[in-house]
Formats: sequence, structure tokens, C-alpha cells
Amino acid sequence: MMAEKNERAIKVVAENRRARFNYAIEDTLEAGIALTGTEVKSIRSGKTTIAESYADTKDGEIWLINANIPEYLQANRFNHEPKRPRKLLLHRKQINKLMGAVDRDGMTLIPLKLYFNERGRAKLLLAVAKGKKLHDKRESEKKRDWGREKGRLLRARG
Repeated sequence: MMAEKNERAIKVVAENRRARFNYAIEDTLEAGIALTGTEVKSIRSGKTTIAESYADTKDGEIWLINANIPEYLQANRFNHEPKRPRKLLLHRKQINKLMGAVDRDGMTLIPLKLYFNERGRAKLLLAVAKGKKLHDKRESEKKRDWGREKGRLLRARG
């Protein structure tokens, strides 16, 4: 069956795949991002990276730091700075909850996914996470390897 024109699927633009390996994720929430026009066009072209980015609190607001949105080539002098801090759009209650988790519990705010929702708005899936120690990373690697090996054995068995 074909989808109607007004039904848009979620289009994932950038994903932080190392985050689930480096951090134990406690909670996730969706946040909007305050962007300029050239940033939106550049994100739509799909060359954005959020792998080394994080979110931080400043003056009662939450900002996305170090996300790389490259310059839009056709924008000439009206272009944006590629790694500028970008404000995340959240409700006051959500901001207070996140700030409390970061201040009290020593959590980190990590972006997992940058995508366009059904309405065409740029959204960021933000995770409240705690950094894994080296032995935790080894353990998750062992689990992943065992899962692969188990799949191979089951396929070989028939």
C-alpha cells in the first residue's frame, strides 16, 4: 500500500552509534533545535555529524555543543558557523529535570539521533547517560560477540 502525501516518515539525518557503547543510557527525550535557514538546508543534504557532540546547561537553558553542521555551499555570505552552540527547545519542566540529573547524579546529556519528524521539523533525540567504565565496555562487547556466534551456530544447525 502506498502512503498518502501528507504522511511523512521520520528521516534520520545523523546518528551517534558509539553513544550506546560508551554510555549507559538511562532516559531519552525529544528536543527541538533553534536553527538558521542555511543550517536546515545543510542538514537536509545529510552531511551533519553529532558523534563528538554533547549537550550542556548554561543560564537555565540547554545547548548543543560541538555538533558539526557544515556550511551550505549556495548560501555565500549568509552562511552559518559550522560548530556554533545551538539552543535546544524544551519545556521548563524538562529543562529542570535534565539540569537536576546533570548536577546531582553526574549524568551526561548525549545526542543519539538528529532527524526530521513527520511535520518536517528538525528534532534531536537526547539521552541522559552515565559513562561506562572500561570493564563495562568489555562486557557489552562480549555480549555482542556471543550474540553473533549464537546466530551463526543456530544457522549452521538448520
